[in-house]
Amino acid sequence: MRILALDIGRKRTGIAVTDSLKLIANGLTTIATNDIIGYLSDYPYICEVELFIVGMPLQMNNEPSEAVKYIEPVINRLKKAFPAIPIHLYDERFTSKIAHQTMISGGLKKKDRQNKALVDTISATLILQSYLESIDFKKRNA
Repeated sequence: MRILALDIGRKRTGIAVTDSLKLIANGLTTIATNDIIGYLSDYPYICEVELFIVGMPLQMNNEPSEAVKYIEPVINRLKKAFPAIPIHLYDERFTSKIAHQTMISGGLKKKDRQNKALVDTISATLILQSYLESIDFKKRNA
């Protein structure tokens, strides 16, 4: 079983997925947000996905940001299309900024860092890896 993360934006959605052992998050792709259900329906591992992690943009006061109005309809479509797969909302504050920093640290040229689809995929990967680390932390401290 795998966990799949979505960094939903108004135009694009970054997607990341775990390995089968749920240890490592891997960037999968970025697709048009309007095409998310169709893409996931065709995704070869969808029958092995046990959980969707959806990045929820929060403000510094923990209130939802303006972007939530673009995310909630997609979450509702996910619930209808995949009723057996639970959805967990996960704080995604700063993931785009961290994604840019990761690209810089990785030595990507400025032109490549302007690729918004790549930023979205990296952001989804960061959301998923952060989720995995929080689960591991909770297990170790239980």
